[in-house]
Amino acid sequence: MRWQSMLAIYILFWTLAVFLVLPFGVRTSQEAGAALVPGQAESAPHGFEPGKIVIRTTILATVLFALFYLNYVNGWVTVEMLDWLHRQD
Repeated sequence: MRWQSMLAIYILFWTLAVFLVLPFGVRTSQEAGAALVPGQAESAPHGFEPGKIVIRTTILATVLFALFYLNYVNGWVTVEMLDWLHRQD
């Protein structure tokens, strides 16, 4: 596999991981003990910490990409294994 393909696939995994990581660790202003600003919804997040999100996302994307690459090299799951209808080309 060329390095450009590996980079593109890693970016796809990273983008997927962002959406998987975003909901975790979110606290509302009430949970944090902060006062609400007039007009603020009670369910609004208290603070946004992009550094933590980037670190968590990078770790998850790296693990997922490593599993993908190991499968690519070792052939643990192949297209033939996923063809449950046994179609002929």
